[in-house]
Amino acid sequence: MIAFFISNLPWFWLAILVLCLIIEGITMSLTTIWAAIAAVPFIFIAKTPIPFRWQLLIFVVITVVLIVFTRPFAVKKLNVGKENSTNVNALEGQEVLVVRKITPFEKGLAKSKNGVEWTAVSEESKEIEEGTICTIQKIEGNTLILKTKDQTSPHTLQENKGITDSV
Repeated sequence: MIAFFISNLPWFWLAILVLCLIIEGITMSLTTIWAAIAAVPFIFIAKTPIPFRWQLLIFVVITVVLIVFTRPFAVKKLNVGKENSTNVNALEGQEVLVVRKITPFEKGLAKSKNGVEWTAVSEESKEIEEGTICTIQKIEGNTLILKTKDQTSPHTLQENKGITDSV
């Protein structure tokens, strides 16, 4: 059995390469790709008289060196695990006008200063009447998370007529 294994070492390293690539494809964590890269030369080195235990030791050393020195650079360049931000984050902190009532169980609509209407919910899960000016706390997907302005009471549509015309 050992003689069979020793005579087929290139297939062993090829199997390691394929297995590492499959795991990397599933996890997308940039970890096992380095073991796959380290396995490539051992497909050919396996034909030399180097004992298997030395091949295994060199393989582990090369894998660790690749992980330590190249993974941080690759993660940084490929933006693995980072969410790309968009200009919509610039809306946070701005005031909007609620144009359709927000209830704890139903989303409403809010109009931003540039005239775009957004789906909106209350941060405190409370009711916000139509015509209320609110502040955008955060944005989740295409929904604004709003907080009513503390220093002002809810306005009526008549009081906000000038705001709606300018928006």
